[in-house]
Amino acid sequence: MATFNGEKYLKEQIKSIIAQLDINDEIIISDDGSTDSTIEIINSFNDFRIKLYQNSFKNLISNFEFTLNNASGDYIFLSDQDDIWLPNKVELCMKSLISADLVMTNCKLVDSNLEIIHHSFFKLKKSKKGLINNLIKNSYLGCCMAFKKELLIKVLPFPKKIPMHDLWISFVAECFFKTKFIEEPLVLYRRHGSNLSVTGEKSPFSLFQKISFRFNIIRYYFSSIVSFRSFSRKFGFNKFKK
Repeated sequence: MATFNGEKYLKEQIKSIIAQLDINDEIIISDDGSTDSTIEIINSFNDFRIKLYQNSFKNLISNFEFTLNNASGDYIFLSDQDDIWLPNKVELCMKSLISADLVMTNCKLVDSNLEIIHHSFFKLKKSKKGLINNLIKNSYLGCCMAFKKELLIKVLPFPKKIPMHDLWISFVAECFFKTKFIEEPLVLYRRHGSNLSVTGEKSPFSLFQKISFRFNIIRYYFSSIVSFRSFSRKFGFNKFKK
């Protein structure tokens, strides 16, 4: 989880996550210089599974990259600071991760008071799998993604010019790994007008910027294939290649 001035909704979100964790799980939180009570709220849980890092990236993508670099578990769930995880999220994702490398769950769009705006993100965005489909129109939300740690071999480090971390992670997963969509909504995806990410709303980027972002992702992909194949041969990760 990447946080920044998240005091208004953070406590609810952490509660919804902790309720689904085992004793050996962890919550990696990287705070990007919050000036409100975010840090106090996190520390108030007094839970040894919460590992808090205080940084000053001033950048959401870099902040998420830091959390991934510090994750030690075999399975990674991304989380926003202002959503709510529904009670069976971890259980259903872990079942799907037996046969998939990355899962993307559906979610309900809600307002600041958790009133439902739309019952299904998938239906709203006509979400579907596929590399080309998601280059044209991204169907992935970081807050709804869970994946095996092996993806980090290809995901990190993040390219310099990407619009958002979830677009890059989903692109890598579609290229090299097996993905699965879970139709059941497992997150209350809160949209309140001051979210750190704008996914699910009208994009602030121009058509030229969108094309540029995708060109950079494809360019980075082709430049990294050689290094990934060399790494795979050396360490026996050929099973991750398509």
